[in-house]
Amino acid sequence: QVQLVESGGGLVQPGGSLRLSCSASGRGFYIYDMDWYRQAPGKQRDLVAGITAGGSTNYADSVKGRFTISRDNTKKTVYLQMNSLRPEDTAVYYCNADILVLNTMRRADYWGQGTQVTVSS
Repeated sequence: QVQLVESGGGLVQPGGSLRLSCSASGRGFYIYDMDWYRQAPGKQRDLVAGITAGGSTNYADSVKGRFTISRDNTKKTVYLQMNSLRPEDTAVYYCNADILVLNTMRRADYWGQGTQVTVSS
């Protein structure tokens, strides 16, 4: 069974930095796109950044120039480096991955459990 586990959230002051990680565990699967989403209280879950298996990236306008998404395919891990954090970045951050399970040849979206990021002085 494939699982995504996130880490790296926490409390940081405005202008600070955090690095989120999300690792996929299990056996016999291939990962296509990997994305980070976030959801603030009372708001919808929005895409923050995405990265393809080949390394092409895209970002929400609100985080361009401040956040960087990267991945290590050998470790089955995606990262989100967040710099110059603002209070409006406060949210639960979720990892999402498009995964093909090889023994069933079923492809589906998998989600992590979420990690809280709070930006406050």
